[in-house]
Amino acid sequence: MNISIIQKNISNWEGSVLVVGVLEGGLENQLDLLKEICDANLLAKDLLEKEFTGKQGEVEIFQLISHSINKLILVGLGKAEKLELDDLRKATALSCRKNISNKGTLGILFPWDVFDKATAAKAVGEAARLSLFKDLRFRNDPKENKLPSQVDLIGLPESVNEKLSEINPICSGVELARELVGAPPNSLTPAELAEKAKQVANEFNLNVKILDRKECQALGMGSFLAVSQGSDLEPKFIHLTYKPKGEVKRRVAMVGKGLTFDSGGYNLKVGASQIEMMKYDMGGSAAIIGAARALGELKPIDTEVHFLVATCENMVNGSAVHPGDIVSASNGTTIEINNTDAEGRLTLADALIYACKLKPDAIVDLATLTGACVIALGEELAGLWSNSEKLAHELQEASEATGEGLWRMPLKASYKEGLKSMLADIKNTGPRAGGSITAALFLNEFIEEGIQWAHLDIAGTCWTDKDKGIDPAGATGFGVRTLVSWATKQSKAQR
Repeated sequence: MNISIIQKNISNWEGSVLVVGVLEGGLENQLDLLKEICDANLLAKDLLEKEFTGKQGEVEIFQLISHSINKLILVGLGKAEKLELDDLRKATALSCRKNISNKGTLGILFPWDVFDKATAAKAVGEAARLSLFKDLRFRNDPKENKLPSQVDLIGLPESVNEKLSEINPICSGVELARELVGAPPNSLTPAELAEKAKQVANEFNLNVKILDRKECQALGMGSFLAVSQGSDLEPKFIHLTYKPKGEVKRRVAMVGKGLTFDSGGYNLKVGASQIEMMKYDMGGSAAIIGAARALGELKPIDTEVHFLVATCENMVNGSAVHPGDIVSASNGTTIEINNTDAEGRLTLADALIYACKLKPDAIVDLATLTGACVIALGEELAGLWSNSEKLAHELQEASEATGEGLWRMPLKASYKEGLKSMLADIKNTGPRAGGSITAALFLNEFIEEGIQWAHLDIAGTCWTDKDKGIDPAGATGFGVRTLVSWATKQSKAQR
């Protein structure tokens, strides 16, 4: 899908479908604009009968027979004073889905002047592409995915083209993450996830290191390997590195939880635990590899980025870890495993220790970590915990710019009491109450003093059962855009 700027007015635009955003109370202005392509009086009468006023979420479709444009889609944006960038994304997604069977050129005309034009153009372009994504890889006879070959953003200056150049790399990263999460666990194994990471590294000239079980044992990764020992499939530790040309002024690490399937272990997932959906327990690693793919193409200056994933399955056999076992992480910390279904934090412990040894300025981890976070924040917000006000603010700014919702949660030190063990240095779970907070506190134990760290719990946001905003039903690729925005913004700030 090619996305471009068109400076022409709509009377001179040559395309098949035109989407026009209408502000509530601003219909008359838009009708005056549309009189060049249709009978505005007839259109006004029809809209009056349908009670279309431009309220947010309203959509009306008209077939045009007297103009080269054969379809007109009017989408309501709501009141101008309340209009947010995310409203443009949602309106784009809604109107694009109404036109999913059209393969011609799609034009979009929105009130660009309400926002920074370049920022609005990028948001709308991303929304157009991502809302139409369909994963058809596992269909025996997939229907053709009919998408517009061209999307024209009408009425914008050429100066926004630099921003548009970021759309395809970022969307490709999101789509890769969606495909990784959407793949079934008999297809995407730890070895296959490592292979996908290698492919990204080879295509975009990233350094790659894949550690096997013996190499992880040599590093003392007892916490990570304990989770993997019940599976017939070998664990893999993935380390990709992006290095910019020239001087490195900032080094960051991105760490993703990589459970390609989570049975819960001996604390088997039962009842409403959705064991059949536990292929998406590697949503954090998918976001990390998707971000690696995007940043590998965007090539930010001055910033070195490390992408880390400890990937394995959590299964049950005679060798599986028992509830009550005590294991040692690679920094010597002993962990009493009182719940084998709190396995993600065990893999992340060794990954975070490894990340700290790289001496980064900041570490961000993403994980489908707790059901408690879903209960607290639902399916549209990911939880954010951080030991750094600066890093938390940077990530919140990045999430606001990309439309991926984050909500700052407390890293309350007194809750660490619930992680005390009678035998080991720490337990892997605390009380039921505040479960997402104690999970974050557990991870914080493996961060070296002086290193900025943030944890994003994406358990509620990495998957949706129905089309929502720019995310079609299925894997969302949540986190890719926030990570890319964070990394590239900091790079640009240093120019």
